[in-house]
Amino acid sequence: MKDFSWFAKYPEVVPHEINPDKYTSLVDFLDDCVKRFDDKPAFENMGVELSFNELDEQSTALANYLMHETSLVKGDRVALQMPNVLQYPIALFGVLKAGMVVVNTNPQYKPSEMEHQFNDAGAKGIIILSTFAYKLEEVMKHTPATEVIIAEVGDMLGMFKGAIVDFMVKRVKKMVPDYDLPAAINFGDALKKGKKHNYLCPPFTNTDLALLQYTGGTTGVAKGAALSHRNLIANIEQVAAWMKPSLVDGEEITITPLPLYHVFALTVNCFGMMRIGAKSVLITDPRKMGDFIKVLKNTPFTVITGVNTLFNGLVQRPEFKEVDCSHLKVAVAGGMALQKAVAEKWKAITGNEIVEGYGLSETSPLLTCNPIDGNSKLGTIGLPVPSTEIKIIGDDGEEKGVGDFGEIWARGPQVMTGYWQNQKETDIVMEGEWFKTGDIAFFDSDGYIKIVDRKKEMINVSGMKVFPNEVEDVIAMMPEVLEVGVIGVPHKNSGEVVKAFVVKKDESLSDEQIMKHCRDHLVAYKMPKFIEFREELPKSNVGKILRKELRKDEVNNVA
Repeated sequence: MKDFSWFAKYPEVVPHEINPDKYTSLVDFLDDCVKRFDDKPAFENMGVELSFNELDEQSTALANYLMHETSLVKGDRVALQMPNVLQYPIALFGVLKAGMVVVNTNPQYKPSEMEHQFNDAGAKGIIILSTFAYKLEEVMKHTPATEVIIAEVGDMLGMFKGAIVDFMVKRVKKMVPDYDLPAAINFGDALKKGKKHNYLCPPFTNTDLALLQYTGGTTGVAKGAALSHRNLIANIEQVAAWMKPSLVDGEEITITPLPLYHVFALTVNCFGMMRIGAKSVLITDPRKMGDFIKVLKNTPFTVITGVNTLFNGLVQRPEFKEVDCSHLKVAVAGGMALQKAVAEKWKAITGNEIVEGYGLSETSPLLTCNPIDGNSKLGTIGLPVPSTEIKIIGDDGEEKGVGDFGEIWARGPQVMTGYWQNQKETDIVMEGEWFKTGDIAFFDSDGYIKIVDRKKEMINVSGMKVFPNEVEDVIAMMPEVLEVGVIGVPHKNSGEVVKAFVVKKDESLSDEQIMKHCRDHLVAYKMPKFIEFREELPKSNVGKILRKELRKDEVNNVA
């Protein structure tokens, strides 16, 4: 049987198998990074660097505060609710060093969403940026939280710069609404108190819970994917093996526009880049595209990660062509399908390919990725990473061969231990050691995996399957189109038909032009029956177009 794995090309460099037991915990992992890279910068934000040693010192201080100055104990869940600022990695490792469990929380959550997640996780501690504290005040009494630490934007930027930034944020831009949380302590004060104590590392096993990563998963119900230290260590080692042929320890600079509370950025940009001693430049708000591009112009970056909409946003900006991409080695897309038109525009401007990877919150997240040595295959999610098995299972329950569609099932040491306190949902997605992803795909003749779409988002037109990704890819080819989202809408004759939501780049674009373009590239049943122009499309916190939001207004409209 042909060995499809990329790793066969690098028998001396890239292993078929990784060691998920290399570290006893993520605390042990950090210790190893500090020993190897000491004063090298680990993170940068707003022009201020945080070295590996400083990260170790500050996170130890926070761990001491949590262990000695609060009511929290080992195993308690602590929610982190902040964007990409230097306080995030300090809080992340501070919580882990205290033997507690990180609960990643989207800062953009509405109070009702915060309340649900804090209660579901049983979060007894919350570390939050002051910008969002007013929402916490609204729900605080309805959560189990007893300890609150509030960070200011300028806390880690130095006395002078930090004071200016906080003045601008609070007084000029008025980004911090009034709140009343009298029992809360300031992040900086917590660090000062923690530095008065000596750190004693709590006992760990690598099967201890490290992270609750909340996700809609494959069934749409918000739940926490329980990831152990071992799960995350396995994925760190898998990422390291995948990067080994192209990246050099201690020499890389990574642009991190995706929030670290998102599992893709957490594992690849935080843990993965720390593993090789790279500096991660944290972008607090990549939606401010002009400011983002200024950072790119001033940074000789070698790695950048993002989602399709972020890469699309960059290539659509004329000033992005002025960015020096001569140092760039690797651009990685994940989180949603990479559109061919976006990938081609990126390569034309930067001279560098975007390689697409794939994973889920339940898998820490990386399962597959394209090689970064020039053997990537556009339109695929690449090959399984080391120690990972992938199979394609059809509706009949049988494993499929090359070219046949089915659901991706995955097995490996990075697969979650289950959903937090939710055995019913766990049983739906787990078949023994195999995780059922809910994504439809097939193997091509070279062993690369092509995702067709989400199982639950497939459109059924008179019994014929239509995958939204395919239609979106075709419409995105048009230079007059900025963004596109495709869903199925009810239809009295055919059950469902295709509807496209389009954001124009050229105001002269008409639905007739789109229909003509689609007729040239799609069979009749895949053609959009309806086209709706919008000023913008609903997106997740990382910029993924939310088809479920597009569907909300369409459910009761039967054409």
